[in-house]
Amino acid sequence: MLHNSRPTYAAEPGTGGLAGMLLFRPLRVSTLLLLTCGVVVACPASHSQQQQRPDAPIATQAPVERSVNVISANAPYRAISGNERIQWAAQQTFGPQSWLTGTFTAAIGTARDTPAEYGPHWEGFAKRYGMRFSGVASSNTIEAGLGAIWGEDPRYVRDPSLPIGHRLTNVLLLSFTAHNRHGRLVPAYARYIAIPGNNFLSNTWRVNSEATTSAALTRTGYGVLSEIASNAWTEFWPDVKHRMFKK
Repeated sequence: MLHNSRPTYAAEPGTGGLAGMLLFRPLRVSTLLLLTCGVVVACPASHSQQQQRPDAPIATQAPVERSVNVISANAPYRAISGNERIQWAAQQTFGPQSWLTGTFTAAIGTARDTPAEYGPHWEGFAKRYGMRFSGVASSNTIEAGLGAIWGEDPRYVRDPSLPIGHRLTNVLLLSFTAHNRHGRLVPAYARYIAIPGNNFLSNTWRVNSEATTSAALTRTGYGVLSEIASNAWTEFWPDVKHRMFKK
């Protein structure tokens, strides 16, 4: 009887082990790659979760001081606009600080009766106040107008977080310097022109005893001191007011 049978071959020794290695090696490599990717992805996610924990402290910015004539050092510098220049000049001329200073100086001049042409009474007080007011108005107008040509910023920069010594230095430094349109500190040329310029210009309408070169130079020196005093007021008065009216 004939049997239709196919010949069978014995497997060579070690073939099964080799096939298993060839079969499982790609699986092991793929598994390692997946694990590596999982670690890489999980690390940033874990880090972000740590950063977003509800009990993590959140940094807060100091409040930004906003004013017509003051720039906060805590805010990025922004160049002064034309409208802000007008507001600055008006605030410096008609603001309470200017009113108080004018009242004080006019009262002193009236008490000393200088100049004598104005007289010692209320009429003399009004003339002295008006004369000072005209000089302040012209000085602020000159400084704001000329500064607009080359981008000089007349506003004061206040930083209450500095030590007291640094703040005093800041008062003196910003009496003779100003920021340009790029935020860099430069000599305050418009102020250098405005303070002596208004004092010599006012000689044209002052009484004879005050319409001299010597008197104009004296008033210029007082104008520089007044600028320093104004900066000191701007720097420290908010702190004094806070302590006086703190509840």
